[in-house]
Parts: sequence; structure tokens; C-alpha cells
Amino acid sequence: MKLLVTGGAGFIGSAVVRRAIAQGHAVVNLDALTYAACLDNVASVANNPDYVFERADIRDRAALDRIFAAHRPDAVMHLAAESHVDRSIDGPGDFIETNITGTFNMLEAARKYWTEADKPESFRFHHISTDEVFGSLGPTGQFTEGTPYDPRSPYSASKASSDHLVHAWAETYGLPVVLTNCSNNYGPYHFPEKLIPVVILNALHGRPIPIYGNGSNVRDWLYVEDHAEALLLVLSKGALGRSYNIGGENERSNLELVQTICAILDRLAPRSDSYADLITFVSDRPGHDARYAIDPTRIREELGWRPSVTVEEGLEKTVRWYLDNRPWWQALLDREGVGKRLGTG
Repeated sequence: MKLLVTGGAGFIGSAVVRRAIAQGHAVVNLDALTYAACLDNVASVANNPDYVFERADIRDRAALDRIFAAHRPDAVMHLAAESHVDRSIDGPGDFIETNITGTFNMLEAARKYWTEADKPESFRFHHISTDEVFGSLGPTGQFTEGTPYDPRSPYSASKASSDHLVHAWAETYGLPVVLTNCSNNYGPYHFPEKLIPVVILNALHGRPIPIYGNGSNVRDWLYVEDHAEALLLVLSKGALGRSYNIGGENERSNLELVQTICAILDRLAPRSDSYADLITFVSDRPGHDARYAIDPTRIREELGWRPSVTVEEGLEKTVRWYLDNRPWWQALLDREGVGKRLGTG
């Protein structure tokens, strides 16, 4: 199968690209190379004859039409998005333009291509989204595919909007779509502004490790390679028009997560004091959701998928990767906004 992957130089997108090539698919990687993208993420497949890179912005409809016509993909995996909640608080406009208008452009370009090709039954448009569209949970309960949308940040609102567009294009135009909503991803190549790489890199530099509020906010953590496997499975086996929640079945509070990372670093890169001594509680993010948790029953029962990596195993792999790949993250530390507190409102 030839896949058009948007955002394939980003964190999750690059994992999908690498996994797709390993599975024998041809991949066209469409990426605008904004601040969080890095072509080093796909260096391992860059010379593969089944891999092509196209630098383009999903807000540029003419570029999308050209790419569809030139490469004639069998399926689209749409991951390109602005995704950092803190940045969305400071600058929501980029999130509206990329996540909403960009997704509209992708849907229209895909619909034009699909229609002009006589609507092949095998074509798929896979829209990749987040569990944050569902809002915030209390101490119990989980998000299911039927949970009402209740986004709380500019980021999650823009992703909820894009989800609604995808459903509408399926209902109105018959575009063959599948959707997925995932929990928090982590792993190698994670851009150093998100929680886990911030913890690792601040610790290695002996700087305070910031935790919002009192650290009680809970997330369900999904190892990125597990997620990439699930996404490709949904693309090939998922029922048309259906959405699938993809979770790691690994709930941890932010404080528990950070303490686990510090304990791993204490073993792998020991210093005189524990890295946990660097933990510093800072003022909370505006509108910080209390808890996310995904019920993965549908994808487990219908497609036979469940995560293979526990959060302890995944964090160990991730810490080792950052220790072994200093040139990768050192090159990113000077990019705009990295290392600064964003999203204070």
C-alpha cells in the first residue's frame, strides 16, 4: 500500500513512517518542517526506495492537490497538527489554522482525488486525534468512543473541530474515513518541550524539574511504537466511519511519572544526590484537565490490539534513548520556545 503520511517528520508521524516502511508499505511523507519537526527522525528510512519526502504545508491547498496527483496514494494518515497545549494558550491562531483549516484542506484534496479516481473502495482517510477532545475525568471512569466531546483548551478545541469535520465529510460526501483518539504518547524522538523529555533534559542539566500544581493530574501513557502499530492496524482493518480509542492502559499521576524517571536516571546516570531533589512545583497551567483515561475495549475486541509496553519498560527505553542520542536533542534546544515556561495565560 502507498501511504500519504502528513506530519511524518514529527514525533508520532515519524514513528508511523518508520513502522510503515518496516511493514513493506511505500510512504510519501508530507511535512511543513515547522519548529517541532526534524528530518533526523526519519533518517533511518530516508534512502529507502519506497520513501519520498514532500515539504508542504497542509494549509496550502494547491500543494496538496499536486502531491495527491503526483503520488496517487492508496490511503492517507493525517497526523500533521499543532499539538502543544501550552503553546495553544499563548498563540491559539496557529492551532485554528493548522488543525481546522489544514484538516479541511486535506479532506477536500482527498475527496477531489478520490472522486476523480472513481471512488475506489480500497481508499482510506485515517484521521489521528487525541483523547483531550473528551475533556476531563474525575477520579473514576474512562473515555469511550461514545463519550461526549468537551474540549477545554484551544488545542483540544481545534482537534475536536477537526474530528467533527472528518465525520461530516464521511456522512455528507461518503469519504471513506477511520478515526483514532489516543492517550499521551512518549518515547524516542519526543520533541523536548513535552513533559517527559523536559524532565529528562532538566535532570541531566541539573536544573529544576517543573511539575504543574501539586502533580496530581493523571494521564494514560502510550509508548509511541505501540501507537504506530495500532494506527497502521486501524488503517488496514478498522471499520469505515468508525472511531477507535487507543490507550496505553498505564495511568500515572504526573508526580508518580516524574519520580519514576528520576529513579531510572539515578541508576543509569548517577550523581551525588537523587535527581528527585530537583523536583519543583510550579503554578498550574490554566484549565489543566485533572485526569485522562481511555477504555480500549473496542480496538482490543474488534482488532485484537493492546499495548505491549508497560510505562516502566517504556520509560526505561526512553531514558536510555535520550542518554544515547545527545546530538539529536542538543540540536533542538535552541529552537523557539524550547526550555521556556509557556502557557501561563
